[in-house]
Amino acid sequence: MEPGPAMLRIGELSRRLGVSTDVLRAWERRYGLLRPERSTGGYRLYSEADEHRVRAMQAHLAHGLSAAEAARAALAEPATGPPPGPVAPVMDGMLGAALERFDEPSAQTILDRLLAGFTAETVLRDVLLPYLHELGERWERGEVTVAQEHFASNVLRARIAALGRGWGQGRGPRALLACAPGELHDLPLLAFGVILYRNGWRVSYLGAATPMPDLLRTATAEPPQLIALSAVDPARFAGLEADLLRLADVAPLVLGGRGADAATARAAGARRLTGDPVTEAERLSRAGDLT
Repeated sequence: MEPGPAMLRIGELSRRLGVSTDVLRAWERRYGLLRPERSTGGYRLYSEADEHRVRAMQAHLAHGLSAAEAARAALAEPATGPPPGPVAPVMDGMLGAALERFDEPSAQTILDRLLAGFTAETVLRDVLLPYLHELGERWERGEVTVAQEHFASNVLRARIAALGRGWGQGRGPRALLACAPGELHDLPLLAFGVILYRNGWRVSYLGAATPMPDLLRTATAEPPQLIALSAVDPARFAGLEADLLRLADVAPLVLGGRGADAATARAAGARRLTGDPVTEAERLSRAGDLT
């Protein structure tokens, strides 16, 4: 099948591929990977052939080629027929295998390739968070050891945290993030904070198992524009109704994680986040989406 005409703006191409517009422009400039046409209004439009070449480059990157080598290989292939499928699931399997054999150098190399070829949003939403969720379920079934689960979680925690380096700086609205008392699973909340930061927020991150008195003191001392409280276990929210109401009086309050049910959110005057952390952070970042 021949590729269709050039009809895509770069933002739509970026959304389809999970690659930032900055990376797409760099690949176009450095390697000639994209060949846009000009619309009558002067807009640069991209075709299915451009999408095909980017996906091919991602596939070559996933197999260990450098960016320049991957671009040359993609350009040498005919940009016809169905484009290669998304690479993220393939690299997800490679990443899990490396982590579960305690091979940090290989895991870091795979993470480097993922973050070079995809946006942080795509890597978090489509690879890291699903893998961590699956890892927890496999641990509960006895298919991985505690050591494997801890090793993988700690390696990924460091990489996710690195994406939020400097997230308390700037002039944007401030979000105060914490896990409910006793809740130790904070990686989804960490990813939520990273995406808020990438959308212009300043983040104050209190992390796992935050005592409510400390959270209330922190919130009232310098009220943020958003408070987010997370829990995987519904029992973590039990008995917190009065404290949650006090938090909601300080700033808009959102409750996330599998432990946040609709009844608890209603009783607290809070908004319940039902989607994945990345999508919810993007939604909250839209103008007027805190109601």
